[in-house]
Amino acid sequence: MFPAVALLGSRQCGKTTLAKQLGGQYFDMELSEDQLKLDLKWDTLIDQTELIILDEAQAAPDIFLRIRAAIDQERKRKGRFLLLGSVSPMLMKEVSESLAGRIGYVDLSPFSLDELPDQILDDHWLKGGYPDGGILEPLNYPRWHREYLRTLTERDLPNWGLPASPVMTQRLLKMLSAVQGDLWNASKVSSSLGIDAKTLQSYLDYLEGGFLVRRLSAFSANSKKRLVKSPKVYIRDSGLLHSLFQIASLDQLLEQPWVGNSWEGYVIEQLLSHLDQRGIIYEPFFFRTSDGYEIDLLLEVKGKRIAIEIKLSSHPSLSDVKRLEKTALMAGADQSILISRTPEVVQGDGILHTHLKDLLERGIV
Repeated sequence: MFPAVALLGSRQCGKTTLAKQLGGQYFDMELSEDQLKLDLKWDTLIDQTELIILDEAQAAPDIFLRIRAAIDQERKRKGRFLLLGSVSPMLMKEVSESLAGRIGYVDLSPFSLDELPDQILDDHWLKGGYPDGGILEPLNYPRWHREYLRTLTERDLPNWGLPASPVMTQRLLKMLSAVQGDLWNASKVSSSLGIDAKTLQSYLDYLEGGFLVRRLSAFSANSKKRLVKSPKVYIRDSGLLHSLFQIASLDQLLEQPWVGNSWEGYVIEQLLSHLDQRGIIYEPFFFRTSDGYEIDLLLEVKGKRIAIEIKLSSHPSLSDVKRLEKTALMAGADQSILISRTPEVVQGDGILHTHLKDLLERGIV
């Protein structure tokens, strides 16, 4: 559909592997020799029909103006440039400003559950989805994750503009893991880190832009109930979360008092990755009233509002179902889904009780 496409996702999630499978001319823009090669071959390349793949495009911001000029010479040619980036458009200002109207965006997550073999759910939850992080090579977890975060905090994030020291960023990541899935209290976290709330907000922007964390906004609408306005913050990959807690096994994970928050974040990430992979446009929220009625994930998608409650239990109680129905009514939801560890699937009037794998197979919408 577009002359250029940006394939965006965190470091090591598989962007380069996927792009190389598409064929074309590949250039790593973090390598000076590849930048020189591209410069010398530019005029020849843009006259050819072969796909031009530019990896870590944010490392060479000057290239975006050249891409725009090449596109504008032949606006009807599609699929000419594939740009790979480890930061989102909010950090890649050159892309959003130079190529507006000329580029489409695709977010790529690490391996999601529906891309992996059956019977691997708990392993995926524990180790996360990074191809080299243990899901394919079991012995790599959790050491790979520790080295990955060290590289990000010492090299990548500073290169992208994060002004925090590596030690401060590592402290912030540990603090974020401790408040996984809780209501975000910026003043409390900033006080613990010894920085002001505005500085903390800017640091969080970089972590979000690097696909490390997800901020889930609180739903706000006309309601008879007072609604919570603070967002929730999640570390997106469950393997990174668990490595920050030094969790080495599933048994150790299940003993933690915060295990429910870990499961909640994991399920939310799988559901949103499922929608991203299919190009489905959606808006995610959570819903919570001041007196404690809550929906873990409220999706605005295809003209519908879907309330999704997530339970780690394999046998949620009837009161859990009734509470979801009541809260979904408050939120104006068209459909309710209860995801638990149940092996069974029960379809009721306006409510579905199922497990994660089944919901991904049947589709959320």
